[in-house]
Amino acid sequence: MSTALIIFIKNPNIGQVKTRLAKEIGDEQALEIYLELCRLTRVVIHDFPGTKYLFYSDEIISDDDWDPVLFIKQLQSGRDLGERMKNAFSSVFHKNEKIILIGSDCPYLKLTHLNEASQELNKVDCVIGPAKDGGYYLLGLSSMIDELFMDKKWSSNLVLLQTLKTLNEKNHSVSQLETMEDIDTITDWERYLDSTFGS
Repeated sequence: MSTALIIFIKNPNIGQVKTRLAKEIGDEQALEIYLELCRLTRVVIHDFPGTKYLFYSDEIISDDDWDPVLFIKQLQSGRDLGERMKNAFSSVFHKNEKIILIGSDCPYLKLTHLNEASQELNKVDCVIGPAKDGGYYLLGLSSMIDELFMDKKWSSNLVLLQTLKTLNEKNHSVSQLETMEDIDTITDWERYLDSTFGS
C-alpha cells in the first residue's frame, strides 16, 4: 500500500515568503533562501515512490521548477493553515490510504524520514515529525482526523503540544520521528550551512 506525499509551498513572490527571516536580511535574500529550501526539498522527495501532490498558496504555476510530470499541482484553500491542511488531506484521501504532508522549511529532512513515516503509518493512526520551534515539519495520517486541524494556535510554539493532546484525547495512536529544525531565522540557516559544509 503506497503512501501519497503532499508538499505545501508558498508562491515565491518577493516580500511574501520567509517574512521572519526577511526582517533580518531583507526580502531579496529571504526569497533566495526560500528558493534554495524548495530546491533541497525537491532533491529529497524525488525518489519517494508515492504520488506527489504540490499545493501552492496563491496560484498554480505550470512552468516553474516543480516538474508537472512528477507533481499533481493543486491550490491550497482555507482560512488558516489548519483548514488548508485539512482540505488538502481530505481531497487526497479520496484516492490514497496513507498520506504524508510536509512543507519546505526543513532542509534536514531526508528520504529516510519519509520512508520511516510511511512504514509507521502501517501501524499507527498518525506520524509526526516534531520541529524544535514547537511545531512540526511532517504530519502523516492513515485516516482522516479532522480534530487535528481545529482549535490550534498555528505558527506558535504550542502547535505540537496541542496536536499531541488532541491525539491523546481521541485515543489515536501516534509515532514521532526525530526532532529537527525549521529555518525561521538567519541563525537557523547559518547553523544548517555549518552542519552541511563546515564553518
